[in-house]
Amino acid sequence: MSWLTPWLGGVAAMVAVPSLVILYFLKLRRRDQEVSSTLLWRKSVQDLQANAPFQKLRRNILLLLQLLVMVGVLLALAQPMLEGEGAASSRHILLIDRSASMRTTDADDARGGVSRLEAAKARALEVVDGLRDGGGVLGGRLFRQRSPDEAMVIAFDTTAEVRTAFTGDKAALRRVIESIQATDAPGRLEEAVRLALAHAPQRATVEEVDGRATGADAGEPAGAVVHLFTDGVLADAGLAMPRHGDEVIYHRVGRRETWNVGITAIRAEREFESPTRARVFVGLQSTSAEARTVTVELLIDGVRAAARSVAIPASEGGEASGSGVVFNIERERGGLIAARIDAGDAFAVDDRAWVVLPPARQLGVAVVTRGNLFLAAAMEGMPLRALDRFTPEAFEAELAAGRAAAYDVVVLDGWLPAPEADALPPGRYLIFNAVPGGASGLEDVGAGESSVILDWSRDHPVLRELTLEGLVIAEARRVRPGEGSAAQVIAETDVGAAIAELNTGGVRALVVTFDVARSSWPFDVSFVVFLASAVEYLGGGAPAASAEQGALRPGMVLTDQLPAGAREVEVRTPSGERASLIPAPDGRITYGPVRETGVYEVFWSGEGAGGEARAGGRFTRVYVANLADPVESDVRSPETLELASASVAAREGRSVAVSRRLWPWLVLAAIGFLTLEWYVYNRKVQL
Repeated sequence: MSWLTPWLGGVAAMVAVPSLVILYFLKLRRRDQEVSSTLLWRKSVQDLQANAPFQKLRRNILLLLQLLVMVGVLLALAQPMLEGEGAASSRHILLIDRSASMRTTDADDARGGVSRLEAAKARALEVVDGLRDGGGVLGGRLFRQRSPDEAMVIAFDTTAEVRTAFTGDKAALRRVIESIQATDAPGRLEEAVRLALAHAPQRATVEEVDGRATGADAGEPAGAVVHLFTDGVLADAGLAMPRHGDEVIYHRVGRRETWNVGITAIRAEREFESPTRARVFVGLQSTSAEARTVTVELLIDGVRAAARSVAIPASEGGEASGSGVVFNIERERGGLIAARIDAGDAFAVDDRAWVVLPPARQLGVAVVTRGNLFLAAAMEGMPLRALDRFTPEAFEAELAAGRAAAYDVVVLDGWLPAPEADALPPGRYLIFNAVPGGASGLEDVGAGESSVILDWSRDHPVLRELTLEGLVIAEARRVRPGEGSAAQVIAETDVGAAIAELNTGGVRALVVTFDVARSSWPFDVSFVVFLASAVEYLGGGAPAASAEQGALRPGMVLTDQLPAGAREVEVRTPSGERASLIPAPDGRITYGPVRETGVYEVFWSGEGAGGEARAGGRFTRVYVANLADPVESDVRSPETLELASASVAAREGRSVAVSRRLWPWLVLAAIGFLTLEWYVYNRKVQL
């Protein structure tokens, strides 16, 4: 047992107890009074003897009861506390997992099955209720008492967020914890731990002077207590490294035996030879110890198009089992495809997945070159409606006659139409070994030395599937975006831009600034993949986030580039919420990170880039977000969490309270004795 304010109770006792006893020693002043009975005279004599000074006190039940009342009040003023099993540190960091797996409804309480997040929040509230209160500023300074416990709350999924800084206000902590909502994003622990350590109390250097510890925190326990409220479904737990000396408590929610069947992959692609035919692949994962059979339904634009039963074998040795199904559909138009299952498990986030099927469209491509064999050979095998080759002079004639507009994409090799003009003619261009200038273009300050690709935009739709590491360029050019340019560099060398994108003034272009014939790129398969992706990206008109399967996941940021001049841009989330976006001058937009799985729609007024649908007089693009995370779909809660520096066993049962205050019970006892004293006094008077 400990006392928060013993000094206050002691001072009050030194004043109150003697005062009460002295009142029983004092002699009362009497006045003469005639009585009619000797019985009353006898009682008067007894009372006189009892109140005579320096007389021995007679046994008095009222005095005893009043002393008990006073003892209860005085002990309550001293604030006794029963110390439970808890940490020595006064700083507590509450990390609450709000990721998708915390939506699993396998936690039990008095209401039945609840989500893991609700169970985690309930256990976090128990820790808050058990935080020790301080002895006050005055008590702490006079009697060297401990400071009150403080806690901070961090909610995390793919990213981490400080919900409140260190505070001892339990009401504020309760409000913050109760307000945390689950998301559909995967759980990642490393960033949450880094954020916690950034806010943890710094260790003070303690020195001894004349045998006494000195320093900013002399006498205070070092380190902090990190409470981790999670089901342990964390792909990067092995990368999280708490600070040495900090105590980590793993408050596990969920069950090890909970199984789940979910969709972990979805992909749609059109046949190479017959684009009107498409295949939709749906990948499934099961963690059940029994074999399961589920029905996969396929919906196109909300209409049920097909259904297939899929048998999934039982998982063995702790490893999840997998299966899949392929749907063959005949569809020329594009559409939004959804796959759904109902396996009767406790986790529903991965029971649906979406993908956008682009329309069956074969592109017409014009290649303007003076004889680049690598370029011609790489494009021969593409499923194009037309592939025509021109010399620069012949293509000039096509431009003059207006026939160049019939091509969806124009590939320019070492040549630009009207190079003295301020900008390219409107159109879609894939440019090699030439740098368009103008106010919205690029600046070429000359050739450099041999170089390699140092970095590239791995989330760009054209480069997402490529590896450019090791690509050697014999003569890299010193190219950079001009002042006020809308150009975006998506791959670069040590001297300048290697690949850039332009999207302004009716021109959409990908610019490869070097000569591919004088590089190692044509001998790598990534060159063919780049050509196919670039032509589809430029000619399709659809945003890559909607055309690429699984490109957007909860926790990621939705980025795209709308036509320059787009206005009144608005995004609609799967839950129906709307948010206004302000595009950059080049039309680039950013939203997120997204928190829900489902379909996102972006609307804008102005011009379209080609291929977009219209709704309510405005252009619209569709994006999809799927969980598609095998780790997050494995909702079996581990008993031990393997961190980078230690293995942390789960804290079983309910959270252990750190302390329990006794003063409310002492006050209630004092009130009870006071009521009894009042009753005895009234009975004595009546007798």
